[in-house]
Amino acid sequence: MPGPYAVAVSPAALALVLAAALIHASWNALAKRAGDPLALLWWAGVLGTVVYLPPALWVLTQTGFLLSALPFVVATSLLHASYFFTLSAAYRSGDFSIVYPVARGLGVALVPFLALGLFGEHLSALGALGVGLVVAGIFALHWRSTSAALVAPGTGWAIVTGITIATYSLVDKAGVARLHPLPYIALLEVGACLILLPAALARRQALRDEWRLNRQGVLLAAVLSPGGYLLVLFAFQLSKAAYVVAGREVSIVFSALIGSLWLREGALPRRLAGAAVVAAGVVCVALAR
Repeated sequence: MPGPYAVAVSPAALALVLAAALIHASWNALAKRAGDPLALLWWAGVLGTVVYLPPALWVLTQTGFLLSALPFVVATSLLHASYFFTLSAAYRSGDFSIVYPVARGLGVALVPFLALGLFGEHLSALGALGVGLVVAGIFALHWRSTSAALVAPGTGWAIVTGITIATYSLVDKAGVARLHPLPYIALLEVGACLILLPAALARRQALRDEWRLNRQGVLLAAVLSPGGYLLVLFAFQLSKAAYVVAGREVSIVFSALIGSLWLREGALPRRLAGAAVVAAGVVCVALAR
């Protein structure tokens, strides 16, 4: 029996969460770096489905499929298709070290407000502090003393992406209560790829170019995206969900480093500070009771 001063997160869980955070920021950076972000995300979704679907179908033969799960699968497929579309639009026009923290930070910070109406979950003082920090961090990311523009390019799409993340998070919370997570993920991937198929076919040349010129990035994103989430699932088995969710948002800090250094977007001190404040706010929201 652990004592009163036992660590909340085991070293193994912490390692898994930090790895998942780095992986999540990395495959998003691959999307930002792509010739056409939507083409890369669509290819990655298709290839990820190939990986997920066989074991998911096997799980379905063991657990069955409740019809009550169908509305949630349809809803999350639509939301994830919207997520990929808006995220790719944000990356086409904005810096990675701004778009990623805004989208991820809002995605978590908005959940308590949506949950209040849907589930009657009230925001605690710690949660309110977290939301305030997210807003302050986003303001810091956009503060530019020599620019007349109020917001950086891509911010509008990043905000829509954050709203989408918050919405599908709540849908998925209810969905996985009715269907095993593995087939749930596989089915939403299939649905999202099918919904985005017209948009993908409309950019056939971009799809061909992305596969021909950036095949390594496509394959890497297809592996990293599901791989990172699997690490999160394993971490859930070793630690409390709130700690895992909070630790995962270190990816926001990683995004500032990756964007400023690897993608050469510059402004490292300001963007790192802003991302750290956003991440701190997200941690408060995740840990709030």
